Amino acid sequence: MNNLVEHADLRVFVTVVRKGSFAQAAAELGMSAAYVSKRIGVLEEALGARLFERTTRRIVITEEGEQAFGRAQAILESLDDLVDEVSERRREPSGRVRICSSFGFGRNVVAPAIAKLVRAYPALQIRFEVFDRLVDPVAEGFDLDVRIGDEIAPQLIARRLMANHRILCAAPDYLARHGAPRSLQELSGHQCLVIKERDHPFGVWRLRARAGEETVKVSGALSTNHGEIALRWALDGAGIILRSRWHAQPHLDAGRLVQLLPDFTQEANVWAVYPQRLGNSAKVRVCVEFLERELATQAPKIGMPAVESALEQTKDAP
Repeated sequence: MNNLVEHADLRVFVTVVRKGSFAQAAAELGMSAAYVSKRIGVLEEALGARLFERTTRRIVITEEGEQAFGRAQAILESLDDLVDEVSERRREPSGRVRICSSFGFGRNVVAPAIAKLVRAYPALQIRFEVFDRLVDPVAEGFDLDVRIGDEIAPQLIARRLMANHRILCAAPDYLARHGAPRSLQELSGHQCLVIKERDHPFGVWRLRARAGEETVKVSGALSTNHGEIALRWALDGAGIILRSRWHAQPHLDAGRLVQLLPDFTQEANVWAVYPQRLGNSAKVRVCVEFLERELATQAPKIGMPAVESALEQTKDAP
């Protein structure tokens, strides 16, 4: 890149790639679509390369555009880091932050942490919503999604807040009546409490052991889209449940549940997912860092290790 390339044009370019549309990028940036198109044209001229193939219905990034996209992200991230370091204003975050999460984890873990967050940063205004489905933070206007599960769309950025996995459990009463499965495939002959998770196909349990991943199709008389309902059924002896360690551990400790097939688990880490790099927003960065510290204090209580390192915990894509 040469000195004719302005960082503002790079930000326009990155936004167009992320949104996949001149019009949507313009709406996010507060510009007209015509002006966005003009700035992309200026950038293409400065680079001497065509960044997008344009049709009447859509735009498609070119090979040169893909290459420029990676470089542009690195440049903007360095610039944001510089501004973040020297700007005192960014150390005093204020304003509204929209945060979402899933029903059970949101109510039991995220909501109490957010209450502490607002006490620590009283200038923040948090709007918190919970869902039983996967949320697209970009399309639905959320600044931050605190989610369980490792499947994250490539246009989003994520930081792992806490290690977690799902385990198989049942109540002693159920095991006394039906016996315990001796293999993963034997689950198909049991009453399994199927939950419609935000990021997994219904009735298909994929679990990992030392030998690799295995899949089993399960079913039962009871199913739901709410994890706490399924847990209540499991405690009542209605069947076998696949549930997050953080949710099941208190009941395991009290003997109300028994872990089954302990060699098999399902990765279900806790992530902070957001649509833009943290350097772009002091208030979102503060929220993520606070939640990371708060959940680190919760991890030992549920038998989970703390997050290992910043390198391992971050998915920057883009």
